[in-house]
Amino acid sequence: MQAAGTVVRTAQNLAIVRCPGADHPAIGAETLDEQLDAVGRVVDVFGPVDRPYLAVTPAAGRRLATLVGQKLYVR
Repeated sequence: MQAAGTVVRTAQNLAIVRCPGADHPAIGAETLDEQLDAVGRVVDVFGPVDRPYLAVTPAAGRRLATLVGQKLYVR
C-alpha cells in the first residue's frame, strides 16, 4: 500500500487530501482508510508539484465530515 496523504478539508462534495511528497496516486485510483475500507476515488491532482493535493470523490455511504484528519492510502 502507498500513502495517499491526509484529508485536510472538504469542498464541493470532495475530500481534499495533501500528499506527503511529490509521488501521488493516479487519477481514478481507489483510496482506502486505515481499516482498508473504500473511501472513494481520486478525480483530480492539483497544487504544487513537490507536494500536491488530491480531490477524492466519496464512495457511496461515506460522510465527508468524518474524513477530515484521516490518513488515506491506495493499493
